[in-house]
Amino acid sequence: MTAAGPGGDPWIVRARRTPIGTAGHALAGCSTTDLAAPLLADAAAALDGRIVDEVVLGNCTGPGGNVARVAALAAGLPPGTPAVTVDRQCGSGLEAVLQAAALIRAGDADVVLAGGVEAASTAPWRHWPGAPGGPPGERYTRAPFAPPGHPDPDMGAAADDLARRRGYSRDRLDRYAEMSHARAAAAQRGGVFAAEVVPVAGIARDDRPRTGLTLSRLARLPPAFTPDGTSTAGNSCGVSDGAALLTVVDGHRPPEQLPGEPRPLRVVSAAAVGGDPALPGAALAPAVRAALAHPRARARGLTTASLGAVEITEAFAAVAVAALDDLDLDPELVCRDGGAIGLGHPWGASGALLLVRLAHRMSGPAGARWGLAACAVGGGQGLAMVVERVDG
Repeated sequence: MTAAGPGGDPWIVRARRTPIGTAGHALAGCSTTDLAAPLLADAAAALDGRIVDEVVLGNCTGPGGNVARVAALAAGLPPGTPAVTVDRQCGSGLEAVLQAAALIRAGDADVVLAGGVEAASTAPWRHWPGAPGGPPGERYTRAPFAPPGHPDPDMGAAADDLARRRGYSRDRLDRYAEMSHARAAAAQRGGVFAAEVVPVAGIARDDRPRTGLTLSRLARLPPAFTPDGTSTAGNSCGVSDGAALLTVVDGHRPPEQLPGEPRPLRVVSAAAVGGDPALPGAALAPAVRAALAHPRARARGLTTASLGAVEITEAFAAVAVAALDDLDLDPELVCRDGGAIGLGHPWGASGALLLVRLAHRMSGPAGARWGLAACAVGGGQGLAMVVERVDG
């Protein structure tokens, strides 16, 4: 690890992910280690002997213990490589990269492997003595997002409440979902994801993208979470398995683009905010505003109008539509190749997955200069990061 002292800018120089598997399907037998270790090994091999100073992985529902440390050792990283696991629920993967960037800016690291992993299929059942809701031994599906005395809705019910309060019609949400499904299916057909995917367990393709999910088919699906709700299996994300990883390095000037890699992205600013636990989906926009209000973003004159590529966690169509409305975003710039509705939502990995998608989207000859990754988080939090493509 480097000596303490001011570091250079954090740069994302490598961006990879596993396939995204629908829970119980292609990656059903994989643990968090099975998913994360191949990415870590792949990233370490590409460093050509450079020392990894830290591994930071996000995870929500895994086996407990230090998921990042176990995966790093399984990947063959030296035992002297420290590793830590972070949990900001479905913002965990983005939080991991935020922490990596902070280490580099502080001068406490030169190279950090950061991302997230979720193995929903093999996640342990939750039970704790005295938990409300049933007799001892009953399965509890999640830990609380908030303590007693605070709202603690399930995410689907909270999305229904957000849609009701905003006056979003079922038709509008289904139209957004139709677009996400179509984009993801078209991107998979066109080989858009091939360069970013590291095969795992012999699987190299995402499970979820499906053709033919038209508005009329989506309209026939019943509410999934509340009796009169607008969120369905078609306009909500799928519970998924997967991992995503970014190589973040220190640099006082733009690093060279490596062969076969997307163009490096500079981490400009990031922000985390708290909001109403009853409406977690509403916290995305305040996080974006906070990231754009950061001195490094303000010095560049950035506003939402500056953003040429945006990736948000489409946990529910209501959350995505709220983000579009609150930030006045152009739908053509948001999740251009489909988001969590069309691809799936491996919770602890999803925030890092946004950055993987941004890196590859922004790398082409016509790639945007400024990009945004943002997510709404269970318990009423939002997280956002602004990145910059710098050529030359």
